[in-house]
This record gives sequence, structure tokens and C-alpha cells, in this order.
Amino acid sequence: MCIYIYIGRLFPALISLKENSLEVVQPFLMGCGTKEPKITQLCLAAIQRLMSHEVVSEAAAGNIINMLWQLMENGLEELKLLQTVLVLLTTNTVVHDEVLSKAIVLCFRLHFTKDNITNNTAAATVRQVVTVVFERMVAEDERFKGIVEQPPPVQGNTNRRSVSTLRPSAKDAYMLFQDLCQLVNADAPYWLVGMTEMTRTFGLELLESVLNDFPGVFLQHQEFSFLLKERVCPLVIKLFSPNIKFRQGCNSAASPAPVEKPYFPICMRLLRVVSVLIKHFYTLLVTECEIFLSLLVKFLDGEKPQWLRAVAVESVHRLCVQPHLLRSFCQSYDMKQHSTKVFRDIVNALGSFIQSLFIIPNAGNSTAGGAQGGPGTGGVSGNLTTQAAFEYRGTWIPLMTVSVQGSAKATYLEMLDKVEPPSIPEGYAMSVAFSALLDLVRGITSMIERELAVEEEAAAEFRETHPAQAWQPQPVHLVWEEMVSACWCGLLAALSLLLDASTDETATENILKAELTMASLCGRLGLVTPRDAFITAICKASLPPHYALTVLSCNTANLSSKAYSIQGHSVQIISPSSESHQQVVAVGQPLTSQPQGTVVLTAKNIQCMRTLLNLAHCHGAVLGTSWQLVLATLQHLVWILGLKPGMGGALKPGRAVEGPSTVLTTAVMTDLPIISNILSRLFESSQYLDDVSLHHLINALCSLSLEAMEMASGNNKEPSLFAVAKLLETGLVNMDRIEILWRPLTGHLLEVCQHPNSRMREWGAEALTALIKASLAYKHDPPLAQNQRLQLLLLNPLKELSNVLHADIRQKQLESVLQILQSQGDSLGPGWPLVLGVIGAIRNDQGESLIRTAFQCLQLVVTDFLPTMPCTCLQIVVDVAGSFGLQNQELNISLTSIGLLWNISDYFFQRGEAIIQELEREEEALQKRAQEKGETLNRPFHPAPPFDCLWLCLYAKLGEMCVDPRPAVRKSAGQTLFSTIAAHGTLLQQPTWHIVVWKVLFQLLDCVRASSTTADKEKIESGGGNILIHHSRDTAEKQWAETWVLTLAGVARIFNTRRYLLQQLGDFFEAWEVLLNHIQSAALSKNNEVSLAALKSFQEILQIVTPVKDSDRPCDAFAAMGVPPVLIDPFSASGPGRPLVRSDSLVERLTRYNGAELQAPPPGEESALEDSALWWSAWNTWYRTGTDSTRPPSGPTEKFSFIPSQPFLTALIQIFPALYQHIKANFSMEDLKKLGVILHGAVSVPISSDASPFILPSYTEAVLTSLQEAVLTALDVLQKAICVGPENLQVMYPAIFEQLLLFVEFSCKPPQYGRMETKHVANAKYNQIQLFAPAEWVALNYVPFAERSLEVVVDLYHKTACHKAVINEKVLQNIIKTLRMPLGLKYACPAESTWKLAVSSLLKVLSIGLPVARQHASSGKFDTMWPELANAFEDFLFTKSTPPDNLSIQEFQKNEAVDVEVVQLISTEILPFANFIPKDFVGQIMAMLNRGSIHSQSPSFTEAEIDVRMREEFSKVCFETLLQFSFSNKVSTPQEGYISRMALSVLLKRSQDVLRRYVEDERLSGHCPLPRQQVTEIIFVLKAISTLMDSLKKTQPENVDGITWAQVIALYPTLVECVTCSSPEVSSALKEALGPFKDFMQPPVSRVQNGES
Repeated sequence: MCIYIYIGRLFPALISLKENSLEVVQPFLMGCGTKEPKITQLCLAAIQRLMSHEVVSEAAAGNIINMLWQLMENGLEELKLLQTVLVLLTTNTVVHDEVLSKAIVLCFRLHFTKDNITNNTAAATVRQVVTVVFERMVAEDERFKGIVEQPPPVQGNTNRRSVSTLRPSAKDAYMLFQDLCQLVNADAPYWLVGMTEMTRTFGLELLESVLNDFPGVFLQHQEFSFLLKERVCPLVIKLFSPNIKFRQGCNSAASPAPVEKPYFPICMRLLRVVSVLIKHFYTLLVTECEIFLSLLVKFLDGEKPQWLRAVAVESVHRLCVQPHLLRSFCQSYDMKQHSTKVFRDIVNALGSFIQSLFIIPNAGNSTAGGAQGGPGTGGVSGNLTTQAAFEYRGTWIPLMTVSVQGSAKATYLEMLDKVEPPSIPEGYAMSVAFSALLDLVRGITSMIERELAVEEEAAAEFRETHPAQAWQPQPVHLVWEEMVSACWCGLLAALSLLLDASTDETATENILKAELTMASLCGRLGLVTPRDAFITAICKASLPPHYALTVLSCNTANLSSKAYSIQGHSVQIISPSSESHQQVVAVGQPLTSQPQGTVVLTAKNIQCMRTLLNLAHCHGAVLGTSWQLVLATLQHLVWILGLKPGMGGALKPGRAVEGPSTVLTTAVMTDLPIISNILSRLFESSQYLDDVSLHHLINALCSLSLEAMEMASGNNKEPSLFAVAKLLETGLVNMDRIEILWRPLTGHLLEVCQHPNSRMREWGAEALTALIKASLAYKHDPPLAQNQRLQLLLLNPLKELSNVLHADIRQKQLESVLQILQSQGDSLGPGWPLVLGVIGAIRNDQGESLIRTAFQCLQLVVTDFLPTMPCTCLQIVVDVAGSFGLQNQELNISLTSIGLLWNISDYFFQRGEAIIQELEREEEALQKRAQEKGETLNRPFHPAPPFDCLWLCLYAKLGEMCVDPRPAVRKSAGQTLFSTIAAHGTLLQQPTWHIVVWKVLFQLLDCVRASSTTADKEKIESGGGNILIHHSRDTAEKQWAETWVLTLAGVARIFNTRRYLLQQLGDFFEAWEVLLNHIQSAALSKNNEVSLAALKSFQEILQIVTPVKDSDRPCDAFAAMGVPPVLIDPFSASGPGRPLVRSDSLVERLTRYNGAELQAPPPGEESALEDSALWWSAWNTWYRTGTDSTRPPSGPTEKFSFIPSQPFLTALIQIFPALYQHIKANFSMEDLKKLGVILHGAVSVPISSDASPFILPSYTEAVLTSLQEAVLTALDVLQKAICVGPENLQVMYPAIFEQLLLFVEFSCKPPQYGRMETKHVANAKYNQIQLFAPAEWVALNYVPFAERSLEVVVDLYHKTACHKAVINEKVLQNIIKTLRMPLGLKYACPAESTWKLAVSSLLKVLSIGLPVARQHASSGKFDTMWPELANAFEDFLFTKSTPPDNLSIQEFQKNEAVDVEVVQLISTEILPFANFIPKDFVGQIMAMLNRGSIHSQSPSFTEAEIDVRMREEFSKVCFETLLQFSFSNKVSTPQEGYISRMALSVLLKRSQDVLRRYVEDERLSGHCPLPRQQVTEIIFVLKAISTLMDSLKKTQPENVDGITWAQVIALYPTLVECVTCSSPEVSSALKEALGPFKDFMQPPVSRVQNGES
């Protein structure tokens, strides 16, 4: 004790103590030598104390060890010995070489004693001592760290006992390690002399601890490395051999040599050593590690004992948690040529192992009996259903917690105290393998991802610093790729199987997470096949078993072909089992083309679906083409769950439309909104994807949609709208880069819009229109207004929709156009042509509602947006409005669109100047562009100015509508066209009028004419609906007639109001000719309405008045140009959005455009000549029209020949006077004859029996029709013109007389119109008409016309009797000849007035003409007239016709008075001038007078006699005339004497005859009195005789020749015979007659002297 105190107090003396330690220690050694336990214990404690203060020298240490050795051999204080050795070796480093080895051997010897405590303590001491030895070496190396040494010479391995190159501690460590190897190998040790016993298990444990604790020693020192290679590895391989050769269940007797059974303790320790070797020294032991790993893989073989497989799996697990180690394997083995693919084999072995647990029965595992049975053998208690387990095809394997994630905490590798193989609980191996798999995936993926992140950061930095250079990826990429390529198949096989078999949510989650991270990693590394394989696995797990999904099936087929062979066992990707004991959470319909009943979704399916969503959401950027798989699966799941798309494409729980309704449990019902939300978020997150990934996503959605389309097209099943809805969602969230995805997105949606399935189409259109609206509303940078290309790109799909034939799609399209107009109409700018194109893309096969919607859009455009759109679009607006006018579905829209065109024209007019400026700017730009390209500018109506082209397009559109099949449209369009031209035509430049005339107006006339002439004559029953059609419009022909009328009138009006403007065009004459040609063809059309209207137009263009020249008054100037005065009001034109138009600027503009029109052209010769040509052209047209229209039909059979109407003919003839005013200067005889033919033809035309009551107001009135009036007016105009015209015109008089006389003849002989049967109004006596006569045509009552003509003749003759031409052309003779017919007919005339007028006219004419005739008697020009006149007198005075029975006595007396007038004319105008008149004529006259003076020629009492007898006054006048001319008091000429003689002779002969007849009658009558007429006659004759006698008395005798006297005397006897008469009147007269004879009873004496007196 005192020594202890001493040492403690005197610490500075320790060093000196150490020097003298031999002496100091000696007493204690001796004390130990006593073998007395107490002393020994004390001594050992003291020695330990010394040692702890490090005061023992090397020599002393040697002595101590020897002393301890003796104690050991004597078996004394074993525990104390071990303690002492440990203190000695740990407190200092003085023990080396043999001393050290002896100390170690001492410990080993104690380890093998019988005492357990000693045994265990010794084992622990040995382990500590071994560690100390190596720690000394490490410390030694640390001390010599900085010293550079000469490399040791290469040593042979002959002397294994000393290695000279090593330092002391290193040498000790080397010797110790070498001997441990020797001992384990059951060889004699080199250095540990004195070892008597050793176990392999302990040796292996020691080896493992050294290798594990001091890897640096082996790696830094060649000698140790050499030991590893040369000793340890062969030893391990040798010791493994029984395990390798052993096959569980094999009969060892069958083998040629007995096979050593594997021994658990050895095997387990060997595996631990191998683990350490691999972990620390694979760089040194490349080949050896390859062998070890291959062995390890073999131990997993199903034929090995269960315990061996369990410890092997634990070993593999240890490797799996070391990703860097695994990477090294991959680099060292898998990436080398001709090397075992170690890494791949490990993974595949794990997979194969897991598969084998399900497939191979656990034959060798006696403890795990009933592995095929239920979950009862694993020692697990409690509720069976809640235990985590795997179940596959009847095999149930429980899952236990074996280690913490990421650490390989082994169970059996740590069972160092077990000698016999332990019983392995069921499911343990599976649980370890499962953990190993998960750790492997976790380790590899996290390692690679960390390194990837670093690399990406570096790449980003590099790009920033070197923007021009490309980043070169690091070679480490290859390693990553190789690792994944090597392991993915095995991993997938195992994970897929486990996923299918898993019944635990957590396990499932872990498996899915592993698959997801692998898929993501493969995606990041660009490994497409493995990525798709993992994704396919997740997808398949999401769907019900055996679900037919093509995309996945193909993928699986590709993978199935890759079978992996590991150590003779094939690893297959196992198809999922259908025998699932999972909880069913949903029942739904599969999304297949053929109905297949229902399918069920389990909770695991939903869990997988969530993983799939997670994958897509978080790793969308690396999915690439796998989007196809992911989305296809999601689509099917969504369908089964009955989620349907709603607004914006988001999916909402909805009802299944057909088949059994979807059944969902409450659990899944609460999940649905979450799933729906995640789905939406997934597509929202697409905004964070890069462009390429986004394209992949869209391509996948498109191809998915194509499949859905294909599926939906074959049947009426409801289509899957998932893809379309999600395309919409994706588009909506990627608006900021819409340009890159727009084409594929919209291109596909356009295809969807053409799908036959209406629901599919509807959604396609919904998606497309929603995208377009959203994209236009999005605030792009730069704004759309400045990015024309983008705007057109966005609007283009809207235009493409117009090609879709389905009405519902077009409806959707137009509704969206309406919305776009309402929201973005002001900012469309360059997009207008597209939008207008969409509005205008209407077809007649589309329904009314569609056209109505489109038209709403157009109305909105016209009312609100004309000022905001580019002026270049105005033409498109016109075209679109025109197309609505031409559509035939909705009449009201057509009519309204015409109104819109009027509004548009109004807008052009008001904004003219602004439009002109913009259009001219655009034109310049276009010209420039065209010149650069070397092309000519091509636009409609080029080269008219652009503003004029706008008008021309408007006119052309209206022109097209003017020939629409519908009458209402034609009418409205026609009115609008002509109103527009009238109102705004002044804005056009002069040359543009050329186009208006030729391309618009004449083209329109041509079309209308063609349509009218070919129009159908079938009757139209009704105008659609219940509208009744008026009879005047009940055929297409009649409806077209109205159009023709309107058009022709409109064109004529324009020619009239714009004549001076048009005349300045070079080809006005041609235009005039064309217009006249149109008027002619219309006038000659077989339609009364058209023909009449044509003539009205003709009248209009002929009655052109010179415009007012006073242009100071704007209103007058406007009126002259046809501008409605309403436009002058500056306030009337203003409207919303339109500036006020100042009236002065308007006037200025009009005068600028058309200054020429405000003043008449100068009256130069050219214009006069041109005018003349125009008028003669008009005359020719009139002549052709008149000739063709009045030409009678050629034969009687022409039943349907067209007869012109009276109003038409009237209008035609009425044109002539106006026309004649302009052509009279050159109007020739030839022209007059032409006119005559037409006039005659016109009046000859009969009227329809239907129309006659209207044309003839009543049959009793004798009035002229308008036509007859017009004919006479025409002739009147002519004769007046001749009257005041030059001499040469007067040769036309005879022709006019001839024409009039022709008309006069109509009174008795109505004209025949060809050979047509007509009913004559005047034929029925006294106007008794048969209204229902069979004739269809009625001839007019020509009497009034003929009579009026006669009056005109008399009047004209009165004026012209002395004209040379009238005399030369024997006009008087012609008049008499013409009058002879009514005079001769007298009572037989159709009208009584006719002959009366004829006779009075004759008297008037003769009173004028006879003096002229007498005057020209000598010329002989009237010679032929006299016989004609005589015949006329005779025909009239002695007519063959009898007076009507009902003629009153007064009437008769009036008629007789007319006869008397004629005789008086003879007595006053003819007979007194006998010397100028041919004798024959006078003779005829005398004979007539004679005949007229006799009362009765016929002796019988006939009707004729009574008639004649009643003309007493007439007879008397005749007689008196005869008597008057019998004697003249004065005979101035021989001619007069001759006429007296002739008259006297006739008179006497006449008296003789009467007297004789009377005497004879008197005698025969007896007592009966004679008729009154005869008595009167005889009395008259007797009185005449008495008068004659008186006259003879007074006459100078030389004037009476002898014959006369003889005749007078011969009368006497006859007179005497009459004396016997019984009538007192006769007697009285006889007395008077006989009285004068007394003077003749004496011969006469000469009375010359009396005469002289």
C-alpha cells in the first residue's frame, strides 16, 4: 500500500521508475510465483497499477508476460490474468514481437478453458487485444505520416514470418492477421506460437472485426493488401464450398461423394466477412468480390436452406443500403466488357427470390409449415385481417417490420451465439427482401438525383458564363444510365408482383413510391423504355384486373418478351392476379367500344390512381411519350368513376349515362372531389412544364382523344370526353405561351368537331371556342393589337370551323363569334377578315337558326363596328351582307341584309374622305409589294380607284340579288341598287361609270332578260305558308316580269338623270344602243306588263330635259342629279359614332366629283351630230318594235300567238311625237311609209274579249280609244310639221291623206288582223252585242275612229287643196273614191252617222275641190275624178240599201233633206260650170236628175215604190233643177245652151212618160182612187208643164230648137186625155197646164224688135 502511495505522490519520479522497472517489478513477479491466491491477486493489482502509470519497460513487460504465462498454465487467477494482459497492452506500446504474440496466445488459451466466465471474458479480451494491435499500427502510421520513405523492395512470399519493410507495430499487426488466417484455415500459426486450440467461428469473427474496423490498414499497405488477396479471399471461398454445393432436398446418397452440409455459424460469419470485404475492399479485390457477389446471389436460390436464404437476403440488404457501393459494382463489373453483370444479377436475384417465395413451396423450412395456409404461423396474434401481408394466388405471406428505412439491421447475421440454424418466421425473408428492394430504389434514386441536381446547377452556370458554347454532359451520366438499365427489369418484376400481392396500404404506398421514383429517374435520364415500363406497371395497377387497355397491353407485351435468366432461374414479369381480396370501392362501366358489363375498382386501384396523379403532377416534365400511358389510364379510371367534364374542362362527379349506373361507396365518394381537384391541378401544373414536355402532354391527349373518337364513331354509346376536356384545361393555363401549342391543340379539336357523335362534337366545339375566346381575352405581351401574326393564328381555327358541316358546331362557332364581337370587337383589327369570313360562311343547306345567328353577328358588325375595322375589310362586309341576301333559307334575313347594304352605302357616303385616304394608303403599299414581286395588282374592278371599287362591289352584290329566285328579294334589291346609285353615284369618278354601266347595269339587264324569257309558266298555288298570291303574280314568269320592269325602269332612269355624265364616256353611243336593244326586247316580250313598262322606259329616256343651269342653288343642282334632298340636311345623316356631315363639304365633294354634270355640254357640232345619231338609233328601235309588235299572225291556226295589248300599242304610238321632234329634219318619205305600216297595224289589232269591257266603256258610246287618239295625234304632229316645214316636206301630204283614207274605210270595212277570227262590235245591228260570243278576240268599234279620220281629212284638205302634190297625186279623187263606199252603203253602213258624215264631208270637200278642179281642167289632172264623182252621186242618191223599218217620218225627211243638199250642190257647183266639165259627166248628172225627178217608175205597188214615193221633195228639186237648166234667160256660151237643151229634152220626155202612165192607170182603176203618191206626182208634172210653158213663153225663140217644140206640142194630146180624171186636184192642175197652150194656137212671129227693146 505504501508503494502505491509512494508512486502516486512522486509522479515526477515515474520516468526513473520506468528505467528501473525490472527491479521494481521483480518483487511482484515473485509474489505471483508463490501461487498464493491473495498474494497473487495483490501482486497482479500492483503490476496493473504500475502498468497504468506506464512505468514498465520492455524487459519488465517480457518478464510480466512470462509470469502470467506460468499462472495461466497453472490455471490461477484467470480473469485477473486477462485483465492484466489487457492493461499491459492498452496502456503502452512496449510489448512487441514474441512478447506480444505470447500475450495474445495466453488470451486465446484462456478462451478455450472450461469455465464459461473465463471463456467469455477471454473472448472479449482477445477481441480487444486484436483491436489494440491494429490501433497501434494506425497510430504508428499517423506518426510517420509526413515522412517520405523509400519504397520497399518487392518481397517474395517465401518467408511469411517477418516482413522487414514494416514498422514494429505494423509488423505485429501483420503477423497477427496472418496467423488468424492460418488458424481459421486450420493451419499452424507462424507467430502465435503455443496455440493449442482454435475455432473457426471465433477466428472469422476476429477477421471480420479487423477488416471492418481497420480497412485503411489494408488499403494503405501493400503487405496487408497482399494478405487480403492471398489469404483471406481463398480462405473465404474455400469455407463457402459446402454451402455452394448443397442443394436442399437432394438425396446425398445419390451423389458420388458425401456433400458436407452447410454449417450455420460458419456460413453466417462468412457472409458477414464477405459483407465487410465487399464494403471496404471491392477496389482491391475486384475479381474476388465478383466471386463473392455471385456466391451471394446463389445463396438466394430456392434450393438452398431457408436459413441460408434468410442470411443471404440480409447480406444483400446490407449491400442495398449502400448506393455508392452499388455504383462501384456497376462501374467495375457491369460496365466492363466480358465481365459478370454483378449489379444486375443482385437486383434480379432479389426479384427472383421474391417470386420464388410466392411460387416455390417452402419445402426445406420445417418451421414455416403451412406457408400455403393462412396467416397463423408467423407467431402473429390479434386480428388477422389487419396484419400487413402479401397474398398471391393463394400464397399468403405476412409482412413484418425488419429494419428502419435506409438501414440494414440484420437479425440472423447477428445470431453469433447460435450453433444450430434458427427457425425463420414466415414472411421474414420476404420482409427483408422487400425492405432491400425499397432501400435499393431509394438509395440509387436519391444518389443519382443529388448528383443530377449538382450537374444541372453546373450546366446552368456554364451556360450563363459561356452562352455560345454547348454544355458537355459528364461521363458519370453513363454510370447512372447503366445502373438504371441494369436494375430496372428486376426491380419492375419484383415491385409489380409485390404491388399486386400487397394487402397493406402502407406497403402498397411504398411500392408505388418506389415505382414512381424509378419512373421519374428514368425520365430524367432519358431512358424511355424503363420509364414507360414503370409507368405501365402503375397504370395497370390502377385499373381493374384484366382490363382491356390497348396502350398498356402493347407495352406489357414488349416487356414480357424480356425474360431474365439468373443462375438458371427465369425471372418473368408476372401478370397481375385477379384473385384479389381487396375492398371494392366502386363499380362502373368499362370504357370500351363493346359493352362488357361492369368492372370494379378496389381501394388499391384508387391508391394507385393517386400515385399516377402524383407522378403526372410532380414529374410531368420527364414523362415525354409516357403521357400517353398515364392519360389513357386516367381517362379509363375517370370513366369508371363516372366523372364528367364541366365548365373549363374540370371533371365533376356525374351520372353514368347508360348501362347500370355507377355504384360508388361512401369512401370513394368523399375521395372523388379530391381526385377531381388533383386532376385539374395536374393539368394546371402543365404551365410549369417546359415546351417539349408540354408538347408531349398535348400529343398524348390528342392521340387519346383520337382513340375516344374512334370508339365513339361506331356506336351511339356516350363518348369519353376526358381528353378533350383536358386539352381545354391545358390550353387555358398555358395562355402565356399559347403560340407554341396552338396548332396541334386546335388542329385536333377541329377534327373532334367533325366527329359524327354529337356529344363528342359538342365538346370539341366547346373546347375550341372556349380556347379562342380565352386566348383573345388574355393580356398577351406584346398585346394582340401589335402582334398581328398571333391574332391571326388564334382566330384561324374559328375560320376552320366553317368547313365543318354539322349545324351544331357552326351554331357554337357563330355564338362564340357573337361573344367575341361583344367583348373584343373593338380590338380585332387585322382579325376582321377572318371573323367576317366566319360570319359569311353560310350555305343554303344549313338551317334557319344557324343563318339567323350568323346574321345577328353581321348586324352587330354593321351597326357597331364599321368605324373600328380597317377600311380594307369593308369590301368583305359587303360580300358577307350579300351572301346573306342570297341565302334562301330565311326570306326576312335576305330582305334585312339588303337594308344592311343600304346602311353600309350610307356609311361609305358619310365617311367617304376618311375611307378614301386609308384605302389609297393601303393601295400604295400593295402596289409597292406587287412591284417588288414583279406581279400585277390583282383586285376586283381594277384599275378603278379603291373607293370606287368598294362601291362597285356593293353594286355588284345588289346586282346578284336582283336575279335571286325569290321575287321579294329581287324587288327589294332592285329598288336598293337604283336608289343607291341615284343617291351616292355622284361620288364615283367618271371612268368608274363605265364599269357601272357595262359591268353592273347591263350585266343585270342581261341576266334578268335571260331569266324572264326562260321562267316557268306553271301556276304557283301559294307563296309559302298561308300567303295567297295575286293572280297577276301567280307564275314565275309573271314574278320575273315584275323584276324586268323594275330593272329596266331603273336603268332607264339612271340614263336619264346621268345623261350628260354618261355622254362624256367614250362609248355612250354603244351603251345607248345596248339600252335600246334591251328596251326593244322587253317591248317585244310576250308579257303585257313588261312590254308596256319597256315603252315607259323608252319614253323616259326620250323625254330628257336639260338640267337646271342655275348651279348656284345647291338643292336644284342635287335634284338635277337625282340626289334625294334629304341628304342635304346636315343633321339628318348623323348617327351614333358618325360625325356630322357639313352640307358645304358635301356640295364641294359632289361638284369636285362631277363638275361636268352641273352644266349642260356646249352645243357643238359634234354633240349635235351625236344627238342626231342617238335619236335615229331610237327611231330604228321604235320602228323595229312597232313592226314586230303589230305584225299580224301568219295563219289562223296560231292559237297561242301573242296579241299586244291596247295600252302597249297606245304607249308605243304615243312615243312617236316626242321622237319625231328630234328626227324631223331628216324624216323621209320612206320613214313615213314605215310609220304608216305601224299605225295601220296598231289600229288593226283586236282586243281580248276579257279586256274589251275596260277598253270600251260601253258599246253604245261612240268614242275613240286611247290608241286611236294616239294614231291621229301622230299624224297630226306630222302634218303640222309639214305645214310649217320646208317645201320639200310637202310631198308627204298625199301619203298622209292616203293613210287617213285607209282609216276612213274602217267605218264600213273593219281591218282584218291576219287571219284571226274576231267578233266585230259594230256588226250587230243597233249595237246589240252578244257578250258570250265564241270569238276570243273582239275587233274594236272603228266607226268613231274612221269618222274622226274623215274629219281630219276634210280639215287637212281644206288647208292643202291647192298644194301641187295634193293636185298631182289626185288626192281629191281618192277622197271621193273612199267616200263612195259609205255613201253607196248608206243605210247598210254599220253606223248611221257614217254616211251622214261622209256626205257632209263630200260636200265640204267638193266645195273646196271643185273650184280647184275647174281651175286645172285643162291640165287633165282631174279627168279621172269626174266619173268617180258621178258614180258617187249615183250610189248615194239611188242607194241599193233600204231604210230600216223603224225609221220615223221625221228621220226620213231629214235624210231626204240631205239628198236635196246634194242636188243643190250639183245645181250650184257643177251645172253652172258645165263648160269646164266633161260632157259625159254632165250627161250622167242629167240622167240622174231625170231619174230623181220621177216619182214612180214601177207600175206595181211595191215597197220600193212607196219608198221612192215618199221622196217627194227630192223629186221636186231634181225636176226643178232640170227645169232650171232647161232654159236660161241668158246664154252666154254655147256650152250653156247645150246644157239647157239637154235638160229640156230630159224634162219633156219625163213629163210625157208620167202623163201616159197616169191616163192608163186612171182608166184601169175604174172608180177606185189612185194611190196618193201617183196623184201627187201627176199634179207635180202638170204644174211643171205649166211652168215650162211659161218659161218657153219668156225664152227667145232662137234659143229653142225644133225638136223641143215638137216635144212640147206632143204633150198636148196626152194632157187632153187626162181631162176625164176624177180627182179634183188633178183637174185643177190640168186646167192650169192646158191654159198656156192657148199661146201656141197661132203661129209664132218674130219678136226681135221686142228683144231689142
